[in-house]
Amino acid sequence: MRVASSLAGSVFVVCAWSSAALAQNPAPAQTPAPQQPMSFFITSSGKGDGANLGGLAGADARCTELAAASGTPLAPGRQWRAYLSAIGQDGRPINARDRIGTGPWHNAKGALIAATVADLHGDIIRDRNQINKMNALTEKGATVNGAGDTPNIHDILTGSDTEGRALPGRIDTTCENWTSNSTTGSAMVGHHDRTGGGSTSWNSAHPSRGCSQQNLVSTGGAGLLYCFAAN
Repeated sequence: MRVASSLAGSVFVVCAWSSAALAQNPAPAQTPAPQQPMSFFITSSGKGDGANLGGLAGADARCTELAAASGTPLAPGRQWRAYLSAIGQDGRPINARDRIGTGPWHNAKGALIAATVADLHGDIIRDRNQINKMNALTEKGATVNGAGDTPNIHDILTGSDTEGRALPGRIDTTCENWTSNSTTGSAMVGHHDRTGGGSTSWNSAHPSRGCSQQNLVSTGGAGLLYCFAAN
């Protein structure tokens, strides 16, 4: 009995010492993972010249300009590309999906938009991306007006089909390769809020009524772009 009592006392002393040690030296708190740098955004404003963006190069420059001025954490050396399809000088299609790198892409608040090009376009499973009103933010982290807001500017220029490719045929869907602000022609647009006009497509909802700024506004847009980091 004395041996048992001695053992019990020893266990008690050890437990008490361990509790005191833990109280004095608590386990270190886990450091939260750093926020992922922004690699996707919707431009906070259009260029104000309708769908005349200065071609693909001008559109890419617009993405780069706004990203640099955003005040949002960026990875060094980002190369920004506007999500736009066009037709090359050789007559061959230039597809938006081929211009934007391989992913993953995160918004200004660090939320994952899509992990891969296939997820972005639903090549295997539809709606794997998080392009919607809550997550498709501007470079400043602000939401973009959608259906039901005033003004509604949910039309985002893309010139693409739902798979992110240039549309075939002779009908202008890129406002002359993003160089026209005429009342003629048109640009294919997507709905960033995934609603309105019976279409839930983020990248291929309907064509605009023309290429001027007034034309874009009249169909629910402002000449905004999707911008992706290609590296």
